[in-house]
Amino acid sequence: MSEFSRALSVTASGLKAQASRLRHVSENISNADTPGYRRKTVPFEAVRELQTDVEHVRTGRVTLDRSDLEEVYDPSHPMADESGHYDGSNVDLMIEIADAREAQRSYEANLKMFEQTRTMSASLMDLLRR
Repeated sequence: MSEFSRALSVTASGLKAQASRLRHVSENISNADTPGYRRKTVPFEAVRELQTDVEHVRTGRVTLDRSDLEEVYDPSHPMADESGHYDGSNVDLMIEIADAREAQRSYEANLKMFEQTRTMSASLMDLLRR
């Protein structure tokens, strides 16, 4: 496997992992007002392919944030107990927006590396054709 192929493979795995992370962040944001919803987090794992000796990144198992759910007071809500409270979600929009921005910037950095590698490979092919 050429160095260009290895670089493209590594950046492609980074793109895939950040896209997955961004999908989970957007799920968290869209469910911020859903009663009983727990925030999803996705860890990254380094994986080494034995046949190519290249380390890739991938997402691990999605986990639910076990922090306390927000207690919301709304006596008119159908899920409210006799005291007028119900469990909201544990999604903090500021954290989710920060995570989304970080995932977006990491995705863009991986995309830039992918484009740079592709450009270098094309330039090398042009030089070899001469």
